[in-house]
Amino acid sequence: MQSKAWTGRFTQPTDAFVEAFTASIEFDQQLYAYDIQGSIAHAKMLRHCQILTEQESQQIIQGLQRIQAQIEQQQFDYSIRLEDIHMNIEAKLTQTIGEVGKKLHTGRSRNDQVATDVRLYLRHEIKMIEQQLAKTQFALLQLASEHTDTIMPGFTHLQVAQPITFGHHLMAWFEMLYRDRQRLTEAYQRCNTSPLGAAALAGTSFAIDRHYSAKLLGFKNVCENSLDAVSDRDFIIEFQSHMAILIMHLSRFSEELIIWSSAQFDFIDIADSFTTGSSIMPQKKNPDVPELIRGKTGRIFGHLFALLSLMKSQPLAYNKDNQEDKEPLFDTVAQIKGCLKVFAEMLPTITVKKQRMYQATKQGFATATDLADYLVKHGLAFRDAHEIVGKAVRYGINQNKDLAEMSLAELQEFSEIIQKDVFKVLTLEGSIQARDHFGGTAPNQVKAAIDRAYERLQKFKE
Repeated sequence: MQSKAWTGRFTQPTDAFVEAFTASIEFDQQLYAYDIQGSIAHAKMLRHCQILTEQESQQIIQGLQRIQAQIEQQQFDYSIRLEDIHMNIEAKLTQTIGEVGKKLHTGRSRNDQVATDVRLYLRHEIKMIEQQLAKTQFALLQLASEHTDTIMPGFTHLQVAQPITFGHHLMAWFEMLYRDRQRLTEAYQRCNTSPLGAAALAGTSFAIDRHYSAKLLGFKNVCENSLDAVSDRDFIIEFQSHMAILIMHLSRFSEELIIWSSAQFDFIDIADSFTTGSSIMPQKKNPDVPELIRGKTGRIFGHLFALLSLMKSQPLAYNKDNQEDKEPLFDTVAQIKGCLKVFAEMLPTITVKKQRMYQATKQGFATATDLADYLVKHGLAFRDAHEIVGKAVRYGINQNKDLAEMSLAELQEFSEIIQKDVFKVLTLEGSIQARDHFGGTAPNQVKAAIDRAYERLQKFKE
């Protein structure tokens, strides 16, 4: 009983199962560095406000630093009886430096302490994820720059739609990840606010300086309301929602890699080091890495819904429910970092089968829209042009001929407007070159987009 910090009003020990059931030390111990960081800042603030003496403050800080070294050297024994990382460290501090260790908790509660720890943790992890995102983006840009004029089918409904360049397709992925980084940057700003000093819910009667401790911890702002400071988990949910979007993007990329590497498409080959085989079928080369990334999407989505459900019925202020916010958050961070790392390393290993992509683009009448545009430019209304080209496509299906393979005479059966120059727009190269505008698929536009992308990434560093 004496090892717990709150037993003064209790007459019975905690039931052994309840003790284990309510403890969080098994997972929140990974917050140790942030807990110590926050405690050191709190001790310095208490000294700044003359609540602790210089000697007391230094004793506490040095004791905390010794404890951190012990944890990092795996010489620290966690106790489930002490419930969480906060009480484990505080008990060890008192054991290490004596009674003065008990003064550290002056002017704060575990409620604002854990809120501070999680913000410090998430602030750091957002930066780590941003760095990994940047590596994935650079890998995309490098691959795109190698394929600015590699022709492939563009799809809608997974049916051949129009010719595009592979570089252009990769740049669509880049744009998705760019928005993901923007969202992370915004989430970081709302995470970068200090709840420390809000205490249990109402603040503290000690004359503390919350702005001083916030500055020591590198927080940009201080939470305005003490009730909100200890009970707010919006910053976790916002991060989680952004990660759900990010993993959805990675899942879409993965789906395309899986399809493209199949024998039916045969557009790309993923290096052996990022694939696996079959225990029974010797010929198999399975795209397990993108499949697993795709599979982890449901896991991340589930964590988002778990956190929303966790908070939906909680009255102000802090409730024990909030202990359940950490495991979904910790797992999301670990999974996202892993997915981004493997994706960035996998992309450079991809072999692009240019000729196969080119041949596939010649199937499915990919230049049909170009023929319709040609007719419109020669004075026909688009709806009439659409009807004419539709009939030409039907003829091509029956004759097993692409539009570019038809003779001028055959094409003129559908419209006398069509002349010899039509073949310039019916070729795949002509179709690609015709889309020469900002955001288009023409090779010089893709090159320009890549150049702009490098400049935009540089701004994230500034």
